[in-house]
Amino acid sequence: MKDKVILIVGGTGGIGSAIASNLSEQGAKIVIAGRNRSKAEEIAKELNANGGDAYAIDVDVTNPSSVKNLAEQVKDGLGKVDVLVNAFGQGIIQSITDIDHQAAKEIIDVNVYGTFLVTQTLLPYMNENSHVLMFPGTMGKFVMKNSSVYSASKFAIQGFTKALTEELKRESVNFTLFYLGGVNTPFWDDDRVQMRVKKEAMLSPESVAETVTATLSLPSTAVVNEVVMQPESHQLV
Repeated sequence: MKDKVILIVGGTGGIGSAIASNLSEQGAKIVIAGRNRSKAEEIAKELNANGGDAYAIDVDVTNPSSVKNLAEQVKDGLGKVDVLVNAFGQGIIQSITDIDHQAAKEIIDVNVYGTFLVTQTLLPYMNENSHVLMFPGTMGKFVMKNSSVYSASKFAIQGFTKALTEELKRESVNFTLFYLGGVNTPFWDDDRVQMRVKKEAMLSPESVAETVTATLSLPSTAVVNEVVMQPESHQLV
């Protein structure tokens, strides 16, 4: 991974920041992009203090101009992207009759439109044999009670990615879908996620990051298309 340009959109979140830390240790150049510029700068500063090569950029994944600016800044500063990590997203676990219309729209806008916009915009800025990582989570593969809007957004990411693998199979772009079970992140602290959970029984962001690094470290002749990773106590098959 040494000197590879890794763009992590959603790099200020628990999973994104853990991936940034792990890949930075492998010698990659890390770009942390998120809505919270100060948080992104804080993470980048910490990585650089540990010998890394990290940068922070703010982005609104639902704004075409903001995403285009992100792509241009990365290209001008570091060159083309080797790995795009779409680690952003918002959650909502509520009964369908209780979901606020605006909240539902925001989930769809960020999770679905944002994933489309970031991926579409960045593809021309990526090297040959590049890699795109998507995180539909297990709610993009299975469903549970009160997950209607959230699962709809995550199943959309699955369909979008699988269609792109067909569309771009001759373009030397690899895709990996990560179907993660519960991960111990601030996701569960959102008031819209009305679900009792035991964080101590969940996956750690660090274990997810190790799996991501292993996936990206395979020879260029191999690609892992799907990863299903769940807490031992919450397995779905």
